[in-house]
Amino acid sequence: MADHPKPAASDWARFQPWRPWIEYGFWIGLFLVNAIANSVTVSMDTRRVHLEVAGWEPVVWEVSSNLLSLLLVPAVVAFTRWRPVEFDNWRRRLGEYALASVVWSALHVTGMVALRKLAYSVAGGHYDFGDWWVQGAYEYLKDVRGFTGTVLTIEAYRLFLRRLQGEASLPGLADDAPSNAGPPARPDRFLVRKLGKEFLVPAADIEWLQAAGNYVNLRVRGRDYPLRTTMAQIEEQLDPATFRRVHRSWMVNLDRIDRIEPVESGDARIVLQDGAVVPCSRRYRDALRFDTRPQPERAAAAR
Repeated sequence: MADHPKPAASDWARFQPWRPWIEYGFWIGLFLVNAIANSVTVSMDTRRVHLEVAGWEPVVWEVSSNLLSLLLVPAVVAFTRWRPVEFDNWRRRLGEYALASVVWSALHVTGMVALRKLAYSVAGGHYDFGDWWVQGAYEYLKDVRGFTGTVLTIEAYRLFLRRLQGEASLPGLADDAPSNAGPPARPDRFLVRKLGKEFLVPAADIEWLQAAGNYVNLRVRGRDYPLRTTMAQIEEQLDPATFRRVHRSWMVNLDRIDRIEPVESGDARIVLQDGAVVPCSRRYRDALRFDTRPQPERAAAAR
């Protein structure tokens, strides 16, 4: 079968140095543009209705709101990783995300009001937010849209990253198959999709596996391919004579181990043949010692 398409891999590699600039630049630019545009709009509206508002006040209102939204982006990223939405759990997640939007709005409004009071105090004025229940409800109606937009933007970007990096799946499983549908036991190959191309990866080429939320990253020839599954599920499907769980979130190909280095805590570091280091917890360390025998002996023992 065809090997890894080098143009696709080079696209991912070329993207990595720019990734922090793109991610930080996008969010900073988004809220900066939003703050400027809203400041101009609010200033025009106050003049149109002849409100006695100083020119700097709309700027303080919008900058404080957008700055807090920007500061809360990492919290939304962490929450969506912790409670990812999947096809089979979106109803249960709906309530959790609704509650998260309330918390997000409370943090946003509290921080925003604090910044406005500080700015008004420096300018020799006084900021009155008004009735907290009434104004808080009004702000939440706006914030729930901001929270939803942030979540959708984050998920769209993650989808782009998976498409650029490449995704793995089990051959013979439809894309829309439910996650609890059992794939064939011990697959010999995995189907990898990258930038519109598909190719098969032998299971023996997998160097190690790492759990990442609802995905397990397969390391193949120095590149990661996320597979939508759990570590417990993939452990049942891989040959125990070749693959061994070494940590709650890690599995290794025993044939790729170069050495095992103990550490003072009682855990260990597994150094693979390519120099990669994988953690090994005490829980799995003793069992691993018996599985570093030659592959034919391990296979016989597994049978």
